[in-house]
Amino acid sequence: MRALRRLYSTFTGGWPGAGLLVMRMVVGCALVVRTGWRLWGEAPMNEAVTAVVLMGAGCLLMIGMWTRVTGSIVAVTEIWKMLTMPGDKWLWLLLGTMGAAVAMLGPGLWSLDARLYGWKRVEAPRRKK
Repeated sequence: MRALRRLYSTFTGGWPGAGLLVMRMVVGCALVVRTGWRLWGEAPMNEAVTAVVLMGAGCLLMIGMWTRVTGSIVAVTEIWKMLTMPGDKWLWLLLGTMGAAVAMLGPGLWSLDARLYGWKRVEAPRRKK
């Protein structure tokens, strides 16, 4: 039974869940604001495509939808930007690390993932005698 339970994600509540919510919100807001600035100006095509991907990922992180996949996309994209583009490499390192941490830790209890894919309690109707 323990091995089977490890396959399913648990959605942390309490203070750890609140910490995950804050982490998701900070990373999501930072991604949306930074990419919004990039898209507002005239950016080259490779930067514009990256900005659109990261803006979508930031929105998904804020609502907590597909958090593990989205965090992984953020981590890979930010590392790719660090290695190939000129700019603020420390910010990209921070956002990539936070994206990886969210992907590893999960979304927490206050997320759309928890509502859609969390454990549900099903009660069978009582039998009539």
